[in-house]
Amino acid sequence: MTKPLGIYIHVPFCKQKCVYCDFYSLPRREEDIDAYVSTLRSQLAEADFSGYEADTVYFGGGTPSFLGPRRLTALLEAVSTACPIAPGAEITFEANPDSAGGPSALSALRRAGFNRISLGMQSAGDDELKALGRIHTMAQVRAAVEAARKAGFDNLSLDLIYGLPGQDLPRWRRNLAAALELGPEHLSCYGLKAEPGTPLYARRETLPGDEIQADMYLETVDLLEARGYRQYEISNFARPGRESRHNLKYWTLGEYIGFGPGAHSDFWGVRYAWARDLEAFLRGDRLLSEIRRMTPREREAEWLMLSLRLARGLDPAEWETRFRRPFAPFLPFLRRCEAAGYAVREGDRWRLTPRGFLVSNPIIGALLDQLQEE
Repeated sequence: MTKPLGIYIHVPFCKQKCVYCDFYSLPRREEDIDAYVSTLRSQLAEADFSGYEADTVYFGGGTPSFLGPRRLTALLEAVSTACPIAPGAEITFEANPDSAGGPSALSALRRAGFNRISLGMQSAGDDELKALGRIHTMAQVRAAVEAARKAGFDNLSLDLIYGLPGQDLPRWRRNLAAALELGPEHLSCYGLKAEPGTPLYARRETLPGDEIQADMYLETVDLLEARGYRQYEISNFARPGRESRHNLKYWTLGEYIGFGPGAHSDFWGVRYAWARDLEAFLRGDRLLSEIRRMTPREREAEWLMLSLRLARGLDPAEWETRFRRPFAPFLPFLRRCEAAGYAVREGDRWRLTPRGFLVSNPIIGALLDQLQEE
């Protein structure tokens, strides 16, 4: 009997680095990209997938659409040759509106087996996009969505960022409304963070304050729920049945394996990440930046943290079955969270409210402290 597996392919190439981005991505020439695709195919061929079947495949980056349909198709063929892909598997690629391609290119990807697109819209305002270092326009977002629909894609996700420099609540409402007009099946809405080492960090004082960002977040939850998008994770909303099955693997301790510099894996009980070093990867050096065989206590902490990211929350029965430990010691703290309006109990299950999501870090920290005391 085969076990389900998520496969992640990292594409570390972009036309231009955005001012807020701290992911591993680089501008590169065509010959670099061709060499990368060839090396990735070799790495996939060397991997041992015995006993597994991929039920999700995710091409992230960077900008996977920057590779074009020929290279993306070749990589997906390499995945399917190396590892069986389950019927009905979710196969996603990330795209920027400027490089998503027209109906012909997207039709080629649909025929190759891709069935989900995650499109980096980010904002509906060209001025805001320019301030972020994005090189597309809102007109290109609309054109990319129209092309995807013509190509037969019926599972489309849009990424949006709120809390942009100088942004107020009415401006965010307009961005959200513009995204909803495009009729996506899924929306990811992230609060902008100024990460150290990025150009944005030097002007982090221009970002809206925490209270304004909190108002943006709460309004997002209410508006999307009213429009039929269920919140299933802190930053993710979907129409029924359109949740990201691949990302849910990360949040439910499913197994996944990543390929390419900077990619992470949780496979055979080991967490590891490839070094963020393209040159070493192209030389054939398989350098790891981290590797850890997870202890039972670390898995318990992960389960608590990741379960509270999800709208379905904590299931005491699952905890006790998985870890053979009583859930009761956590109940006094969860009841205090309930009294404060940060958590709700539905049957035996506990989940955070939208206001609880806003303070999820200290809540998770308190539960982890409780875990250490046991």
